[in-house]
Amino acid sequence: MISLLAALFLSSLNQTVVGTAMRTIADDLGGVSMQAWVTTAFLIASTVSTPIYGKLSDIFGRRPLLLTAMLLFVGGSLLATTSVDMIQLAAYRGVQGLGAGGLMTLPLAVIADVLSPTQRAKVQGLFMAVFGVSSVAGPLVGGLLAGIDEILGVTGWRWVFLISVPLGLIAFILTWRHLRLPKVHGSARIDWFGSALVVLIVVPLILVAEQGMRWGWTSPTAITCYVTTVVSLIVFVFVERHMGDDAIIPLSLFRIPTFSVAVGVSVLVGFGMFLAMIILPLYMQIVLRLDPTSAGLALLPQVFAQLISSMVVGFVVAKLGRTKPLVVGGTALMLVAYWLLTTSEYDQPLWRLYLPMVLFGVALGALLQSLTLTLQSSVAPEQMGVASSASAFFRSIGGTFGTGIGFSVLFGSLSITIPEAFDRPELRAGVQQALAQKEVRADPDNAALIQILQSQSGDPANSLHGDTSFLMHANDQLAAPFLWAFNDSTVQAFWFGLAMVAAALALSLFLPDTRLGDRSALQEMHDRSQITPPSTAGDAPTGSIPIVLPKTGDNANNSTASRSRKEPPERS
Repeated sequence: MISLLAALFLSSLNQTVVGTAMRTIADDLGGVSMQAWVTTAFLIASTVSTPIYGKLSDIFGRRPLLLTAMLLFVGGSLLATTSVDMIQLAAYRGVQGLGAGGLMTLPLAVIADVLSPTQRAKVQGLFMAVFGVSSVAGPLVGGLLAGIDEILGVTGWRWVFLISVPLGLIAFILTWRHLRLPKVHGSARIDWFGSALVVLIVVPLILVAEQGMRWGWTSPTAITCYVTTVVSLIVFVFVERHMGDDAIIPLSLFRIPTFSVAVGVSVLVGFGMFLAMIILPLYMQIVLRLDPTSAGLALLPQVFAQLISSMVVGFVVAKLGRTKPLVVGGTALMLVAYWLLTTSEYDQPLWRLYLPMVLFGVALGALLQSLTLTLQSSVAPEQMGVASSASAFFRSIGGTFGTGIGFSVLFGSLSITIPEAFDRPELRAGVQQALAQKEVRADPDNAALIQILQSQSGDPANSLHGDTSFLMHANDQLAAPFLWAFNDSTVQAFWFGLAMVAAALALSLFLPDTRLGDRSALQEMHDRSQITPPSTAGDAPTGSIPIVLPKTGDNANNSTASRSRKEPPERS
C-alpha cells in the first residue's frame, strides 16, 4: 500500500508543482504563449501511454510496468532540469508524461485487483487524501522554488523538476521491495497496431485544438489533421475488431451501457477539470498580479475542499453502494463553479475566486473516484487494468483538448481584446493620465510597459505572448488595459469549459444506477477458476498483501487464464 501511495504521490505532486511555476519558467525561457506546448506534450504522452500500460499490465502484471513508469518519469525529470528553451522543455515533459501514464493508473488497478468495490471506495479515499496532500504541497513548493533565483548553483525553477528525482527513486525502491501480487497470465498477443493508431488519432486533434486559432480552423494544416484523425479512427475500429479481447481498448466494452456513458462523462469532465486547473494559476499571476508563492497559497481553498470531499465520498460510496448520485452531483457543482468563473472581472478582489474554487474542489473529489469505480465495476476482472486505464485515458483525452482549446482561445483572442481594451474610454483616459505624471514615467517598474505603449514599432496586441513580468509591479492605470484584455480572454475560455461541463451533466443523467459488487477482481477470478486458496497466511509470498488469493504456480495460472476466457463475467 505504501509503495502504491508513493507512486501516486510522485505523479500528482509533479502535476501541481509545475502549475504555479509555469509562468516564471515561461518568462525565463521567453514564451508564455508556448506553455500550451509544454502542457500538451505531457498530456499527449501520458494520454497515449495510459491504455498501453493498462493492457500490458493485464498481460505481464502490474509490478514490472509500474517500475518502468517510475524510471521513465525520473529520467524525464532529469532531462527537464536541463532545458534551455520551451521546445526542449516540451520534449522532456513528454518523456515525463510517458512515465506518468503508468503512475496515474496502475496503482488504482492494483487496488481493484485486491479489494471489492465497496472496500475500494474507502481505500481510494486514502489515495485521494494523498493526492490532496501533494496538491497542497505542490503549489506552495512550486511557487517557492520559482520565487528563488538560485539554489546550490541551479536556477530556482529547475528544482521544480529536480525534486522528482529523489522522490521517484524512493518510490521505485519501495515498489521493488514490497509490491507482490499473484501472477495471472493473460493472452500474450499485444496490440501494437492499435497502440500506434491511438497516437495517430489523438495527436493531430490535440495539435489542431491547440493551434486552431493561429492556423485557422479550415487551413490546409488543420484539414490535414482532421483527415489523419478520421482515417486513423476508421482503421482503428477494424484493427480492434480483429484483435477482439486482446485489443488495447476492446470494442466490446462499449456495448456495456455503464462503461460507454461513464467514458463520455469522463471526457467532458476532463475537459473542464484541466482547463480550469491550468488557467487559474496563470490568471492569478497575470490579472491579479500575485507572485508564484502567493498564487500557490491562493489555491489552498480548492485543494482543501478536494481533500475533504475525497475522504467523505469514499465512505458515502461504501454506504450507498452506488456511484450515480455522486457523478450527477459532482458535475452539477462543477457547472455552478464555471458559471461563477465566467463573471470574473480584472479588478475584482481575490476572495471572489474562493467560492468557485471550493465548489470546483468538492466536485473533483466526488468525480475522480466515483467515475473510476463506475468503470471498474462494469467490466470483467481480467480487464481491470483496461478499465482503470480507460478512466485516466479518456479523462486525459478531455483534459488535453481542454488545455489546448483553452490556451488557443485565450492567447488567440488577445489580438482582439487588447485593442478593444484601448478603445474603452475609461481605460484609455487612465493610461494618458498616468503618462502625464513625472513620477510614473521615472519609475523603473514602468519602463518596459511605457516602452511598449510609446514604441512606434511595438505591437501591444502581442505583448502578452512573451515575457509578461513587466506587468507585475507596473502602475495600475498603465497596466489596466492589459489586465482587462487578459481577463476578457480568460472568461471566453471559461465559457468553453462551462459548455463542456453542461454536456457532462446532461449525459450523467443517463448513467445506469447499478449497485457495486462486494468481491475483488482476484476473488472473482478465483471463484470462477475453482482453485483451492492457500490454507494459511504463511502460504503467501513475503511482503504480499494479506488477502486470500489464487495460488501463483504455473498450473494455477494457466487454469485461471483458460477458464476466465471461456466464461463471461457477471457484471454489476
